[in-house]
Formats: sequence, C-alpha cells, structure tokens
Amino acid sequence: MKTHRRIPIRILDGGLGTTLEDLFNVRFSAQTPLWSSHLLVTSPKLLMACQRLFALAGADVITTATYNFSIEGFADTKTPDFPCGIVEVARYLRFAILIAWRARPNIDSDIAISLGPYGATMQPSTEYSANYDASHCTTQQLLEWHTKRMACFKDTAAGLTSIKYAFETIPCLNEIYAIKMLFRTPLAKRSVWQPPKTLGWISCVFPGDDDKLPDGTTAEDAVAAMLSCNDMPGGLSPPYPPWGIGINCTKVHKLDSLVRKYETTVQGLIDDCHINAWPSLVLYPDGTNGEVYNPVKKTWELPKGTKPPEIPWEVQLANVVKGTIRRAKWSTILVGGCCKTTPADITRLRKLLIEPNSRRGASESHGSSEVSGSGSSCWVSI
Repeated sequence: MKTHRRIPIRILDGGLGTTLEDLFNVRFSAQTPLWSSHLLVTSPKLLMACQRLFALAGADVITTATYNFSIEGFADTKTPDFPCGIVEVARYLRFAILIAWRARPNIDSDIAISLGPYGATMQPSTEYSANYDASHCTTQQLLEWHTKRMACFKDTAAGLTSIKYAFETIPCLNEIYAIKMLFRTPLAKRSVWQPPKTLGWISCVFPGDDDKLPDGTTAEDAVAAMLSCNDMPGGLSPPYPPWGIGINCTKVHKLDSLVRKYETTVQGLIDDCHINAWPSLVLYPDGTNGEVYNPVKKTWELPKGTKPPEIPWEVQLANVVKGTIRRAKWSTILVGGCCKTTPADITRLRKLLIEPNSRRGASESHGSSEVSGSGSSCWVSI
C-alpha cells in the first residue's frame, strides 16, 4: 500500500518592476537607480496597487519593493523634494514593509524582504555577469557592504519575527559566503545589525546554458555553499541554516536540469551528514517569452531568430514542480515568477498547482502520484 507525504506548496508573487512598466507605464532609467524602490519615494499608492494585483492573483507571499535598495542608491536618487539625494532611508523601508503587508490577500499570507545582490545596485547592473568593481570582489568586502545595508533594517523590521529575508539573484560564490557570514555577526556588532532567527532563502541566477553561476561556480557547488557548514571561509558557519535555497531570474526551460542538480547535491549533503534535513525550494524563473534583459538600455529585447516557446510558461514551471515533488523531499516549495511574470501568469500557475479539494480525495483513493490538494498543500505518493 502506498503512503503519502504532504508537500506544502505556496505561491510567490511575480515581477514587480516589469509589471510596473508593462501595466502601469512606469519608466526606469539611470535617474532611478532604486528601480521599483523609487516608487516608495514618489508613488507609494501606485506601488500598493501593483502589489495588490499579485495578491488578488493568488500569491501567498508578497515580496517587498526593496530588491535594488542600497544606501548609495538612495543617495543618488534626486527628486524635487530631495534635490541632493536621500540620506534617511529607514522610513522608506518601513513603507516597503507596510505596503507589502497591506497588500497581502489574507492573514495567512506572508511577506518577504527582497534583497538583490551588490551587482543589482551598480550602474549598469551586473547581477547577470558578476563583474563587480575591485572594492566589492572578496567575501569580506561583500560582507561589509551587506552588513551596512542590513543595518538599515535594524529598527524597521523589529518585532516582525515571521518575515523572511530573501537574498535573490546571487551571481557569485563569494557573495553566497558573505550572506551566510552576515547571519553570524559577532556580538560586538549586533548593536548595528541583529540577525533574525530565520535567514529566509538564498536564490541564485543561472543566465548561461552551462548550469553555472555567472562567476563560473557550478550549481552543485552553489548549493553546497548555501547549505554546508564545512565550506565556510575560516570554518565559520551560520547559527541558523537558510530556510530555503532557490533559483530565480533564470529562463524556465533551464529549471529541470538545475533542480535535478539541486536535488542530487542536497541528498549528498544529507548522506555525508553535512546537513540533517531537506530545506525548502524556491523557484521563480523569468516570465519571458524569449526576451533577454539589456542592463545598459534597461529594456527586454527579443534576440533575432528567437521564437516564443510552444509550451506556456506556467505549464513548464508546474511540470518542474510536480517532477521534483515526486523525486525529492523538500520541506516546502515556494513557486512564482521573476522578471516579466504578470499577475495573470500567477493566477494560471496557481490553478495548475493548487487544485480543488475534491481532486485530493480522488488522488488519495487511487494512490496517484500526481500533485493535488486544497489550499496550499499537495500530496504525492512515496
């Protein structure tokens, strides 16, 4: 007789910046280095309207408009009210958290603080190439930069213990190490930055066709760096493991190969006693139809000769999720979209993965291995 294991699935939101562009006619340029965070200063109501669309579309988790946030980015943001730039950033971080919190569809929904890599704050952005400047190349240099940025959240997120920090689109091994070291800041520095008990997740980007990070790190080594304590520089390990590991800002057709490598590496880490449990898996690929981002022009362009995919984006992504559920033992799967993913895409994805309660009963009675469920949980045969 087959048994069943319940695999919680939650739906993440989609591409905030690109949705602001495509549905709300917002335009970003070199004069708006904060990208979607710029609206925290100029148009918080419009930002709320956009995030509410994703909530109404079925997202269980709403990310804050802080992906491109940096102290330098606020300083370089010039508006009529701030002709010399913005120095006091904490109030806008509070806006970001409050807007995402109010946009939630219900009290059972969550928010995550979106934090892009250092490269996302450069002009032009370099998270797809990992071509960082000489003063932000080493693990220690990146740790110092991330520590200063996180210090801005010291009072802003105080008391919000359920909020997860989402470090996204990480393109290089040194930055993975820096983020992990960030969460074991020495006690002497905790007056500046108090690490929460939950790191949240670290999600990497794989823009090439070789299943490697932009700096050449393999998917397997990236997973080991995100999870293992043994590979930390100087033997350091974070006091709390990340809740999840993920893949984002990556073309959806690359996911199946990458997820299988994630699975194999996690199982190997468990077998070798480097970790004792499966983490959560976070998947939010680009919602593009073949377009490629041009960081100089800040536009999405369809390369010559590229044809739109024959299989819809949400079907490709749902198939990857269903496949890994049957093979692996992730504690939770959080799935949504990154750039160019619209609220309509999220609605279609939810319909494919979060099925009516009646389907679960039918699936259980026949011992099916297909994904089914009610609310945000799914059942599979094991």
